[in-house]
Amino acid sequence: MNKKSAFAAAAAMSFLATNVAYADPQAEVLHWWTSGGEARSVAVLQEEFASRGGTWTDMPVAGGGGDAAMTALRARVLSGNAPTAVQLKGPAIQEWYEEGVLADISSVAEAQGWADVLPASIANHMMCEGTWCAAPVNVHRIDWIWANAGILSANGIEMPTTWAEFNAAAEQLQAAGITPLAHGGQAWQDATVFEAVALGIGGPEFFQKAFVELDEEALTSDTMVAIFDQMRIMRGFVDENFSGRDWNLATAMVMNGEAAFQIMGDWAKGEFLAAGLVPGEDFLCMSTPGEGFLYNVDSFAMFDVDGQDNIDGQTLLAELIVGENFQHTFNLNKGSIPARTDIALDDFDSCAHTSAADMAASTESGSLLPSYAHGMALRGAQSGAITDVVTAHFNSDMSSADAVSQLVAAVANSQ
Repeated sequence: MNKKSAFAAAAAMSFLATNVAYADPQAEVLHWWTSGGEARSVAVLQEEFASRGGTWTDMPVAGGGGDAAMTALRARVLSGNAPTAVQLKGPAIQEWYEEGVLADISSVAEAQGWADVLPASIANHMMCEGTWCAAPVNVHRIDWIWANAGILSANGIEMPTTWAEFNAAAEQLQAAGITPLAHGGQAWQDATVFEAVALGIGGPEFFQKAFVELDEEALTSDTMVAIFDQMRIMRGFVDENFSGRDWNLATAMVMNGEAAFQIMGDWAKGEFLAAGLVPGEDFLCMSTPGEGFLYNVDSFAMFDVDGQDNIDGQTLLAELIVGENFQHTFNLNKGSIPARTDIALDDFDSCAHTSAADMAASTESGSLLPSYAHGMALRGAQSGAITDVVTAHFNSDMSSADAVSQLVAAVANSQ
């Protein structure tokens, strides 16, 4: 080889090495944030990722509270083509870890001191046998009632503090020709209402036994019958066209004055805020009747992928997700509160301040509880078994006693 050829070859090798070493971070991100407030929120992460030189490939999968996204994920993993990062939460993180497909992001967690800024209960969800395997985005409260302030004012109704008050208000609204409860007839939405009712009627200790420990005595109790009785009453407060309605369309019913209340997690607040509405003026927020705090933590798990550009993308994503800037800006848009406890809430609205204060109080009292309906308390088979009974009862004339019998059998079969 002459000197000219040798120089050209060396230059080519140097160019390739440089491009391999300094390839831009890449991330294909699978998530189910597709509504207005959610899309605006995830755009914050996309923009921050791009500002750091990354290339983001968006893979949104709408519908089913994440169920459709998990179906898409399993197909990708089975084909040997996992996304770089996936919106996962609760025991599902550990389930995927047990399949040997998650990446270890402990280096980022340790460099950023995640253990020092995350509540222990939330950090535990992000750990897989002592390693960090997921990055928490936020804390959503599930047990909220949202209301159209104008409708309540016009009808002389205060936000209900007991289920009896809720029922009385709903009957009054119904008599005035107003749909009391905006609801979407999807299984996960039925389960969302159900667990809020269960916490309110049974209390935190009952909820822990029934929906975290799956205690048979709690599952077969008179309290469980009373919970299904209240669900039957709630079924009478929704409109005829509720079947199949997406949650954000139910939120829109409250915003537009078509319905008075919605029971939904605080991602609903993101829709109100995206529409320019003001809490305390245009819409009202209050925890559902009873004590305790049901939480849902959105998080991203990183899957084992090939290529340094993809690995760099995972590292950058994890760093940004738990970074102070993203935690602040994202949660302002999303309606949730930061997972980090050291983020100042000066810019956050009154509902967020209530959520943060209630979370702190519930942590102290032992009534901070993982949502079963949103995949934080139980594995998929177990939570699915409960929800199947809940939605079958809600959409039929099944008696409460029969629902309890089916619930016990379904839980037993799922274990």
